[in-house]
Amino acid sequence: MSGSVRALAAAVLVAAGLSGIGGCAASTDAPEASNAAKASRGTRTAGTVLSVARVSPVDAELSWHGKAPGAAGRIVEFATEPGGPWTILTYAPLGQTTYRHPDLIPKTHFSYRVRPYYGPASRAVDVTLPKGSFTKAEQRQEHRWAPPRTIRRAGVRTSPIRRPSATPTDLRATVMHANGIRFTWTDHAEGERGYLLEDRPRGGGSFHPVAVLDPDINSFGLITLPNEKRASYRVRPFTYGERSNIARMTTGERPAGRG
Repeated sequence: MSGSVRALAAAVLVAAGLSGIGGCAASTDAPEASNAAKASRGTRTAGTVLSVARVSPVDAELSWHGKAPGAAGRIVEFATEPGGPWTILTYAPLGQTTYRHPDLIPKTHFSYRVRPYYGPASRAVDVTLPKGSFTKAEQRQEHRWAPPRTIRRAGVRTSPIRRPSATPTDLRATVMHANGIRFTWTDHAEGERGYLLEDRPRGGGSFHPVAVLDPDINSFGLITLPNEKRASYRVRPFTYGERSNIARMTTGERPAGRG
């Protein structure tokens, strides 16, 4: 995320105590010394096999292979301590098998892992926002509609997250201003780790996450980027699958002229 538009979106997420997307979303996992010990002995811990190469003193290139039947995608995470805490770098589509992690801290140990995530996506809704950039007047608004929240609804049936009946329903997108959308939906999932709001800008290829939300959330406001003013959106409850092995690398000295 970049610029004042995403800065406001990030501020909304931080105020709610939630993670953002891509580059620094903190994992909520507890330290996993046992997994780290297994990986150090070369034991495979999952169907996905991960490796990392140092392609410059401060640049890492990750690659992985393996199957994850039924998964929506994979998350790529890193840590600078053997047992975490872990930070999410990206939500990768299933067809992606590499990731470059550039401009790292010199002379530091990095650990990496990959794990699939699962959960049924809602039907998509198409949104077309009015023309106009994110104005100073909009920046001054309180955006009380934007923070994630849970709207309680009586009589809603829920199911374990990996069943089709856990699919969110009644997704609605309400245009709040030229660069803001409020989403609401009915939550049918049990045991989810959270919700993803995904979008596909008009003319784009595939959906990708733009916000990570807590479990049971069913209302959230997005401040859009310019390429998201005409886009399709959907929501997905998610849970994680089995982790890959842990791959490790130590950076070198920063090359002269960089940073």
